Amino acid sequence: MTVVDYTLRSPCKREEWIAFHAIRRKVLFENRGEVGVYRENHPDDFELGHYPLVLVHKEATIGVIRVDVTGQVAWLRRVAIREDLQRCGHGRILVQLAEAFARDNGCNEVRSNVAADAVRFYERCGYTRHVAIERSESVPMRKSLA
Repeated sequence: MTVVDYTLRSPCKREEWIAFHAIRRKVLFENRGEVGVYRENHPDDFELGHYPLVLVHKEATIGVIRVDVTGQVAWLRRVAIREDLQRCGHGRILVQLAEAFARDNGCNEVRSNVAADAVRFYERCGYTRHVAIERSESVPMRKSLA
């Protein structure tokens, strides 16, 4: 698997938007016990500087992320790989491509508030805990792109 086999882009087809919401709903909400609360077309997804993106591999939408660009800092939000394809390296590629997207948008740092069960994944991707922010439901992490 190489990064050249993947594309990270804004959803442009109806099918990509359907997959975008299905992956987020299942992986980030329902699998965490939050059934019936996911909101498609949440206003945060369409704010200026917020970029909902899909990871496409072999013509299939397999992952999702929203990158929020604020000055020189990019925030990774709602990161998920399709449930049946997790633990195969796709998540690492998704993060690498999101970091490249951040660089292309003038960012020199990436941050994310990470679920506790994802901390080791982010550490393997080069992120460190950012203790300046305390949040009980997530672990603040960051990575310099410089």
